[in-house]
Amino acid sequence: MKNSIMTIMKKEFTRFFTDRRMVLTTVVMPGLMIYLLYTFMGSGLASQFETAEDYTANVYAVNLPESMKEARKDRALLEFTEISQEEAEKAQEELKSSDAEFDLLAVFPEDFDSQVAAYDVASGGAAPAVKIYYNSTDSDSQSSYSMMTELLDTYESALANKFDVNPGEEAYDLATEEGVSAQIFSMMVPMLLMVFLFSGCMAVAPESIAGEKERGTIATLLVTPMKRSHLAIGKIISLSVIAILSGLSSFLGMMLSLPKMMGDVDGVNASVYKMTDYLLVLLVVLSTVLVIITIVSIISAFARNVKEATGWVTPVMIISMLLGVTSMVDSLCMTEPVWFLIPLYNSVQSMNGIFSMDASVVNIAVTVAANVCYAGIGVFVLARMFDNEKVMFSK
Repeated sequence: MKNSIMTIMKKEFTRFFTDRRMVLTTVVMPGLMIYLLYTFMGSGLASQFETAEDYTANVYAVNLPESMKEARKDRALLEFTEISQEEAEKAQEELKSSDAEFDLLAVFPEDFDSQVAAYDVASGGAAPAVKIYYNSTDSDSQSSYSMMTELLDTYESALANKFDVNPGEEAYDLATEEGVSAQIFSMMVPMLLMVFLFSGCMAVAPESIAGEKERGTIATLLVTPMKRSHLAIGKIISLSVIAILSGLSSFLGMMLSLPKMMGDVDGVNASVYKMTDYLLVLLVVLSTVLVIITIVSIISAFARNVKEATGWVTPVMIISMLLGVTSMVDSLCMTEPVWFLIPLYNSVQSMNGIFSMDASVVNIAVTVAANVCYAGIGVFVLARMFDNEKVMFSK
């Protein structure tokens, strides 16, 4: 048994690792492309909403009150230009374009200061209204709107400052670095990792089984005296190793680029996890790959060629992606051990528990045991399929 399984594994490893293009596209490129993609995405999204440090917002104002002129003295980044009501209508049209010469249009009611002074909150009447027009597709206009609303909020608070909320520079957000990292990683990593693992399995399994059926080389293996179960085990183990290499490449690229993709959010740090956490993740990943490879191998054995196998595997990959999304929804995150008998869902929830620093050893053990059992059942099914000539030699 050992020799026949090792022979199949050696054959698969030789086929894969001697093909430089396959190694490049399956192991090297996924991690590199994910790192570059996520890094550029983070930089692009950050620059989309950033403005220069010395940027000054140009605000067109109608009926600009004296109170605003005084208030803006502490806001050097706001520059007001007074215009008439007639010019305001033209300014609204101009602001619809991203190349407008100004960033914001603020329309104050006439005698704004007098109306504010005379307004009684207890009366229940309509308060003086300030209309602020901006273009959210323009990052400068969006930033100007934020600065203007902050100025008005500060002015409104100053009119009747009965008490302060969170005064001074004391830190009031008590979330720890571990908590912030756990929240972000537990939501994103399980789903992305499932996608990477499935992509790695799809890259090697269809070619190994459906590809050999298509080329006719599977017949040479089937006429040898080895047991079909040995052939199935050898295929699944070797393909799992290759798929794990691809998945780890993608995982490494994701972990290195995630802080950049998140815009360098304060507190996001993968170093908050211990070696035991990564070992638990690795254990879950290994068992998950066995299940995925088994599923893809069975589908590939049914298919007549690689193209057909890829088409049939795609819906299963979509299902795994949907299961990955459950890590983002608290109501779909179950903690009872019975739920960890569900293949793929159990892997997502186990990884979610590990990255959220709330892992249950019992649930992880159930997940790994269940995945190994499912892989064993899959090996049995695949071996029976290898014995069926109608399946293996279908045209």
